Amino acid sequence: MRTIRTGDGNFEPEFRRIKGRGRVLDRGLEAEVRRIIDDVAARGDEALFEYIRRFDRLSLDSRSIVVSTDEMQQALEDLDPATRDILETAAGRIEDFHKRQLVGSWSYGGEDGVELGQLIVPLERVGVYAPGGLASYPSTVLMATIPARVAGVCEIYLATPSAKGDGVDRLILAAAGLGGVQCLYRMGGAQAVAAFAYGTQTVPYVDKIVGPGNAYVAMAKRMVYGAVGIDMIAGPSEVMIVCDGNADPSWIAADLVAQAEHDEMASAILLTPAESFALAVSEEVERQLNTLVRGAIARRAIDEYGAVFVTESLKEAVEIVNRFAPEHLELVVDRPKNLLKGIRNAGAVFLGPLTPEAFGDYLAGPNHILPTGGTARFSSPLGVHDFIKRTNIISFSRSSFDMYGDKAVAFAGLEGLEGHGNSVRVRKGKKS
Repeated sequence: MRTIRTGDGNFEPEFRRIKGRGRVLDRGLEAEVRRIIDDVAARGDEALFEYIRRFDRLSLDSRSIVVSTDEMQQALEDLDPATRDILETAAGRIEDFHKRQLVGSWSYGGEDGVELGQLIVPLERVGVYAPGGLASYPSTVLMATIPARVAGVCEIYLATPSAKGDGVDRLILAAAGLGGVQCLYRMGGAQAVAAFAYGTQTVPYVDKIVGPGNAYVAMAKRMVYGAVGIDMIAGPSEVMIVCDGNADPSWIAADLVAQAEHDEMASAILLTPAESFALAVSEEVERQLNTLVRGAIARRAIDEYGAVFVTESLKEAVEIVNRFAPEHLELVVDRPKNLLKGIRNAGAVFLGPLTPEAFGDYLAGPNHILPTGGTARFSSPLGVHDFIKRTNIISFSRSSFDMYGDKAVAFAGLEGLEGHGNSVRVRKGKKS
């Protein structure tokens, strides 16, 4: 694992290269995804089933693409007790956390006779995308569906490709049942995003699409935004660990390797002012890579996008964190809450040596669908707020109309909009 001092000349180029690893726009992929989206939008089911045959090698129709709530519930009941307890524990903690995000409609009025407020209502339909081709992630299903259910979304639909063509993974089905999914569709890729965005004869269009996916899914979500809402564009996963050098090197190495096993584009970075500790962690990463089942994937990620940056101080480490705006940030230092005060940009922060990022992935409670690729500078984790919308409410009485009418007419004049001013002027002196 590369060790680079922040004062060295190669630090800045390497930092920028890793930070920008997911920003390359593949024009060929863009064109292919555009064709798929346009085709599904135009031909509906016919195109959708053609792409499922091409990419998933499955022959589906309007009946076989659908998985019912009964099948989801049966999958949950068929789980062994230990596995079901794990999923239910995670679901309970996720629900408890997200219930605290709920907000209600509000209003206020003053003596001037003006009443203002916001009407808070849940979205009607949401489409959740869950990866399911090469690997299944029931944790992602729980993280995406439970906040929607807590928000009060009327209809929650799930799209996931069949695992290796054999059917939907049983853990995905069970998690969908726990999450309150009304209907599951055996579809994936750009064609699934298009189906949710525009609707087909079988798949309903939705108000918003959430959940991570591969490059095809990310590109498709980008392209359909505007016709439908999206949560975010998911990029390669990443972790930054700030350590003062007092932790067990094997613990820190394990967290770096854990992130690297996601995929070859994942980034795992350690920031520490302790150079001897940096070397110890680097050696431990090498040892652990040789024992990992997904070691080949993790090694490529570490070689390409992993690094140990030796900083001048913890203060400099925090400055680098805020520049990178990582998806996951671990603060493994003596007083992590003191360091937390300086953090502005991160998707999720894990405090102390006994809070590995894996807890956040599964059952801590906060959402693990997080902004990546530096978007934590302006984006937030998925939550209840993603499944509600706000409508402004405005009410003027006669007295308040008289109080503010002349100013409204004058303001319209400042902008040269005579009709706006007249819409106020015609009401002056008239009873409603």
